[in-house]
Amino acid sequence: MTSWKLIDSAAIPGTEDELCFYQSETHFSISIKSGGQLMNTLEHASEDSLASLTCSKVADRPRPRVLIGGLGMGFTLAAALRQLGEDAEVVVGELVPAVVRWNRGALGAHAGHPLQDRRTTVREGDVAKILRAERRAFDAILLDVDNGPEGLTRKKNNWLYSMDGLTEAYTALRPSGILAVWSAGPDREFMERLRKVGFSVQQVRVRADGKKGDLHAIWLAERGP
Repeated sequence: MTSWKLIDSAAIPGTEDELCFYQSETHFSISIKSGGQLMNTLEHASEDSLASLTCSKVADRPRPRVLIGGLGMGFTLAAALRQLGEDAEVVVGELVPAVVRWNRGALGAHAGHPLQDRRTTVREGDVAKILRAERRAFDAILLDVDNGPEGLTRKKNNWLYSMDGLTEAYTALRPSGILAVWSAGPDREFMERLRKVGFSVQQVRVRADGKKGDLHAIWLAERGP
């Protein structure tokens, strides 16, 4: 059994909870103080899939622009950069500044230091503010800010998965843009909300480590042309 040692923690803005950063030998994990482990460097296949499934569909577009909500451990960002060409831009919205700091430190080596890539722009703050401010600005939006449509780390995250939040995401996408959403599990009501907003929706199930582990869900929702 892996033994994790707490090495840092950080308040989650807008809550009374904390993110806890653990290390076990060369590996790391991030947990929510009140709710258990959220992610670790041993299992990240579904985070990789969130980016690869989406960015492969937009990589051939001229100067593709991608928004990632939630930096996590950098694996989604790294997978997006692997799919995209040199003319792409990837904007990352991360609410907790400490998560950016952890990724700039020893944690970053696990994903190949994607924050050092010149195509990456980090905006510390709520990704919801980016969605509200940008119109027809992104070819793809990838959301992995919580455990899925039911907010675990921060109840305000529920807005992103509401009709209002999904409508803002639809508006922030360019024609034929793709909204991709990671979730710990399937949610039929959420799929229906995506359709009501106007997206055509596909649900994909992926394993946490590629071959075994928890079965996660990814929704690929495409805006019309």
